[in-house]
Amino acid sequence: MKKKILCVVGTRPEAIKMAPVILALQQEPWAEVRVLATAQHRHMLDQVNQFFGITPDIDLDIMRPNQALTELTARLLMKLDEVLESERPDVVLVQGDTTTVMSVALACFYRRIPIGHVEAGLRTWDMQNPFPEEANRVITGKLARWHFAPTEGSRQNLLKDGVQDADIVVTGNTVIDALLMSASKDLEIGIELDPGKRLVLVTSHRRENFGEPFRNICRALRTLAENNPEVQFLYPVHPNPNVKDVAYEFLDKLPNVVLCAPLDYAPFIAAMKRSTIILTDSGGVQEEAPALGKPVLVLRSETERPEAVEQGVVKLVGSNYDLIVSEAQRLLDDENAYRAMARGISPYGDGKAAQRIAETLRRDCV
Repeated sequence: MKKKILCVVGTRPEAIKMAPVILALQQEPWAEVRVLATAQHRHMLDQVNQFFGITPDIDLDIMRPNQALTELTARLLMKLDEVLESERPDVVLVQGDTTTVMSVALACFYRRIPIGHVEAGLRTWDMQNPFPEEANRVITGKLARWHFAPTEGSRQNLLKDGVQDADIVVTGNTVIDALLMSASKDLEIGIELDPGKRLVLVTSHRRENFGEPFRNICRALRTLAENNPEVQFLYPVHPNPNVKDVAYEFLDKLPNVVLCAPLDYAPFIAAMKRSTIILTDSGGVQEEAPALGKPVLVLRSETERPEAVEQGVVKLVGSNYDLIVSEAQRLLDDENAYRAMARGISPYGDGKAAQRIAETLRRDCV
């Protein structure tokens, strides 16, 4: 008798990292795979599913403009409970640390449905950074049955948090599975760039940087652009007005800065491949870029992905104006410093994480 596996995705990073798991489970004869999209992020979720050929079976269409966390969580819990009542899954899989993930974990706990947490064990040990993601993953970690940890460091975090060793499987990160599936393809950015100029790719949208920290980031980007007219800067800007309004205020008129709407998954992979340096506050980019040999400066004061920092291919610069400018300029000017960070190593997996997750569920569920 087949086991019903409900895979839940809400945002673009979840869709990217869950796609290899969904595709692997769809090949398992014992598994009936159902995909639930909460659509916490609407368009950014849809285009990733389309790229990987995944069609959600259920769509909650939960997104509302400028939605507050309390409102989002309340609506998610109500809608999710209805789905769990009608679907009655044997296992639910979630990925990462979004409000969708935490809400699914709580709704499943109330109905005594076991959940598997993909990318379990990331920690900064600071509930305010990143906010609200650190709380989301801690809560999910307390409620999960299977903890699919991407690294040995994540496993150690889970043990420190009181999780039983037998409930943890170190799988690698499924983002590398997705990256290897995608990066070998002939992908286009879809934006006209000067092929003769080096490219600095920027992403910055995190909630904890809203306000003065983000203004500092934009000031630093403006200084870098003004000081390096021979370098092109590409910044796909998140539509949240806390980000978009400030980014355009500081950067819109600079001739070597291209501001655009968020790129779909495939064009963004193409942009990473084309780039010289990446400045980002994205967790997924911290994992993907080192595997492509791209130095990463992280626009956060802490990271739950310390492995790449320890390997010397990622560096934390936070929202510190002076540090952003000096470290980016050093990579642009110093070939030795650049080569030291552009080594093309991947501490986050070998592309077989989804296979390990499927094998674990087959062993425990069939």
